[in-house]
Amino acid sequence: MAPPAHQTQRSPSPSQPSGRSEVSDLKLQLRQLAGSRAPGADDSKRELFKKVISYMTIGIDVSSVFSEMVMCSATSDIVLKKMCYLYVGNYAKNNPDLALLTINFLQRDCKDQDPMIRGLALRSLCSLRVANLVEYLVGPLGSGLKDGSAYVRMVAAVGVLKLYHISASTCIDADFPAMLKHLMLNDRDTQVVANCLSALREIWSSEASLSEEASKELDGLLSKPLIYYLLNRIREFSEWAQCLVLELVAKYVPSDSNEIFDIMNLLEDRLQHANSAVVLATIKLFMQLTLSMTDVHQQVYERIKAPLITLVSTGSPEQSYAVLSHLHLLVMRAPMLFSSDYKHFYCHYNEPSYVKKLKLEMLTAVANENNTYEIVTELCEYVANVDIPIARESIRAVGKIALQQYDVNAIVDRLLQFLEMEKDYVTAETLVLVKDLLRKYPQWSHDCIAVVGNISSKNVHEPKAKAALIWMLGEYAQDMVDAPYILESFIENWEEEDSAEVRLHLLTATMKCFFRRPPETQKALGAALAAGIADFHQDVHDRALFYYRLLQHNISTAERVVNPPKQAVSVFADTQSSEIKDRIFDEFNSLSVLYQKPSFMFTDKEHRGPFAFSDERGNLSIGVESADNVVPAQRVEANDKDLLLSTSEKEESGTTVNNGAAYSAPLYDAASAPLVALDTQPVAQALQAGLAIDDLLGLNLTTPAASAPAPPPLKLNAKAALDPGTFQQKWRQLSISMSQEFSVSPQGVAALTTPQTLLRHMQGHSIHCIASGGQAPNFKYFFFAQKAEDTSTFLVECIINTSSCKVQMKIKADDQSASQAFSDLFQFALSKFGMP
Repeated sequence: MAPPAHQTQRSPSPSQPSGRSEVSDLKLQLRQLAGSRAPGADDSKRELFKKVISYMTIGIDVSSVFSEMVMCSATSDIVLKKMCYLYVGNYAKNNPDLALLTINFLQRDCKDQDPMIRGLALRSLCSLRVANLVEYLVGPLGSGLKDGSAYVRMVAAVGVLKLYHISASTCIDADFPAMLKHLMLNDRDTQVVANCLSALREIWSSEASLSEEASKELDGLLSKPLIYYLLNRIREFSEWAQCLVLELVAKYVPSDSNEIFDIMNLLEDRLQHANSAVVLATIKLFMQLTLSMTDVHQQVYERIKAPLITLVSTGSPEQSYAVLSHLHLLVMRAPMLFSSDYKHFYCHYNEPSYVKKLKLEMLTAVANENNTYEIVTELCEYVANVDIPIARESIRAVGKIALQQYDVNAIVDRLLQFLEMEKDYVTAETLVLVKDLLRKYPQWSHDCIAVVGNISSKNVHEPKAKAALIWMLGEYAQDMVDAPYILESFIENWEEEDSAEVRLHLLTATMKCFFRRPPETQKALGAALAAGIADFHQDVHDRALFYYRLLQHNISTAERVVNPPKQAVSVFADTQSSEIKDRIFDEFNSLSVLYQKPSFMFTDKEHRGPFAFSDERGNLSIGVESADNVVPAQRVEANDKDLLLSTSEKEESGTTVNNGAAYSAPLYDAASAPLVALDTQPVAQALQAGLAIDDLLGLNLTTPAASAPAPPPLKLNAKAALDPGTFQQKWRQLSISMSQEFSVSPQGVAALTTPQTLLRHMQGHSIHCIASGGQAPNFKYFFFAQKAEDTSTFLVECIINTSSCKVQMKIKADDQSASQAFSDLFQFALSKFGMP
């Protein structure tokens, strides 16, 4: 038999109010306790106050108990006072009427006998931040600055700054800055002095642009008496206050070298401080003071080395990372200084990855002729690390050292040994480095190629490693017996290769191999050119077409272009300019050092790195244009078949370039392609003998070819409509059906200087933009489209990086089976953007 209904219902948890009744009960209980002095009343109030604060914290509106909370605050219990002030501060900011109710009891508490309550009340009063109540702050702040308790004076000094931000005129008219200055010069408590200094700097810095008097006062902070007054008392300050003083002293300009030495003598012991912020602030000051004194500046580097290394080895991982970042900056300016201390930068097994990575950069930076063997030996141990990212970084570090021309013989042997480890990620990273080494040291080609030739191409999966291997196959085809056949195997899997970089390298390597070993490579080259010309990626298509035209025009010219004499690369491009590095050094002891970029590059919007996009479409600017207002983009397609003709052929046939016809790509039929054996006969002689390049490579341009790239057959509704709200709702509900990355042509990137042209272009393909945003180099667009035959919708998030010419695309669709067809259509439309 079922139990009664009232027995099956569970009562709500006390910590989770079921509705207004819980708040009403709290209000009633608080009212009963208001003014009560019965034993245990404060304990009962504490429990009720805790409930109110917990409800407020989880987002329940308890503003209705405001008056009861104020009435219950008439107590000497500091815990109750703190909770009450927390409650009042939370609701007073958004409810000025309620804030007015708190003025009386806060002003009363500002005169309490307990200095802790006076300070807490004054802090809460200044934190109300209601412009209409500033007149009530002047009296308590004036009294607080003269209070006998250092805690109250400390709170009052910060309160003056809060008042200034609410009403600057009220703060200046009450002569609070002058009171702060007097307090700073005469107060015994160092924390009060520090708070006064901090408040004055901010107030006078803001006022300096408005009044000449404030500018003079700001200059007064950098006067010699004040600077020496602060320096003589710096040992009494807290760590935060010491950093504040050191930052101020760094802006002071000493009159002569004697004054510089006086300041450095006063701060010498700060280099031994346990706090890393104090040590780094002192180092920054020392380096700035001695910039014009070369010998002394070098001595400063020697002096700061030991404190920094100590902080790295004794601090937390976070502190070690921050100090190591500054050490790395110093090493880049004076590499020899830390070359003998390289063992301090060896990685420990229990260190986090970000610290290990930075230590590897340090080992690379301090490597020289004397310590290279020990450093490389240590780095080789890390290659077998279970932490794969660190193993990769270790291989890169070995390669960087080799490119610095330190003990190249031994390092090349070590790198070649990595290839024998038969680990995919080790092989991949090593191949990339071997390629760079061969570019700089061609004399090592024999040893390197002997080892690389034993690697199975089936075991190389990463795009950069494939590209490096293919580059070596093309560059050293005459030394690698199987080079043509390995390239042929890559070409056979052309359709399965997703990386455009690999396909580009494959085209070039096959061309190079063709000029060195024509009989074995001609079939592969024909297949590569045919596949490349039909490739959807614009860069691959253009390069294949360029190579085809070169071969058709003049074989000798093609060989000089594709296969020039080898030249060793002396210097690889640096990722940062010297100007940027100097800017970072000027911002020593700041986040600029950790981010390895000047502050303007991550604080100013126009200089930010990758644009931080939100998944919410609402954060982007709406850029919807109706179909009636946008002129459809005129699609002008070059007659590529006509472009395939050489200049002389055009002149003979009288053909003119027609931009109206679609282009037909040459087809390659491996089964019917004739294999012409050239034996030892040069390619040029074969062509001169009347053998056409199409016949030589197995190409057939006379056959009607399929258009490449041709738009997919999917039909879209040209007048599709979707409002932003529906778009946002669909975007949240639908899952991602396809995510791809592809390249956009440089012409398209250049045309992005006027983003509206892209919107009109895509609308010409029945793809409509509903929102856009971003700044160079990243632009973000949201597009939508609908099928012509039904209402199925496609939603697209498209991020275009103008620096790398890459596009990241995510598609969400009602009909996910049509996602691939729509993706092809979208990429086809985007590939035509910016083309003539």
